[in-house]
Amino acid sequence: MNFKPLFTLFFIAFMFSCKQETQHLTRIEGKQIAITDSLETDAGIEAFVKPYREHINKDLDSVISYAVATYSKSDGELNTAIGNLFADVIYEQSNPVFKKRTGKDIDMVLVNHGGIRSIISKGDITTRTAFEIMPFENSVVVAAIKGSQVNDLVDYLVTAKRAHPISKLNLTVDTNYQLVDAKINNKAIDTSKIYYVATNDYLYNGGDGMDFFKPSDSLYILNYKIRNALLDYFYKTDTINPVIDDRFIKLDQ
Repeated sequence: MNFKPLFTLFFIAFMFSCKQETQHLTRIEGKQIAITDSLETDAGIEAFVKPYREHINKDLDSVISYAVATYSKSDGELNTAIGNLFADVIYEQSNPVFKKRTGKDIDMVLVNHGGIRSIISKGDITTRTAFEIMPFENSVVVAAIKGSQVNDLVDYLVTAKRAHPISKLNLTVDTNYQLVDAKINNKAIDTSKIYYVATNDYLYNGGDGMDFFKPSDSLYILNYKIRNALLDYFYKTDTINPVIDDRFIKLDQ
């Protein structure tokens, strides 16, 4: 029996079906749908989400400390109470972790003015407060850098003329913003020494133009979010009362 005509028939049918199924995308169209209060709420979704929202809000609104005044990052020219608190908390909470792992102490802390995203209002401090101050997922890292790089760090701060939060570092400038004195833990900066500087991962990677952290002798990742450091500090501190001090000042004359 000759199967050739039958095979030819099947082949033509197969090729025709493939051709029919082949489609070509010629145009994509879209439109913007604004998310506003005018959109109708889906009752089913709302009922599903409601208990979770209430649980989260209950946790966020739990009182964990108290502020004796309202603190803003715009309250001072070269250092602010909230910025000093921010940097000091990072030191106080991170240094025990660093020392346990390395046997060394953190020499100083530097974080960025822009990283403080909210005020601390007078009155109760809640868990939500920490999320408002630090909504980002930045973590604490400690970079081991040379004294010469610390001098670059100091030059950056003097040039910036901005209240970037610092701890354990003291700077004095004259009326023309020329550096008069710079000390870490009340000692002059030694260019031959390695300093352990706590910062956040964003700044270590060059954020805000802070390119003086690299190259670093070593980098220590503490796996400790700055927000968690704030929360841990608030939990253990009944009342906060940070102040503007002399860690970065300009002489009157």
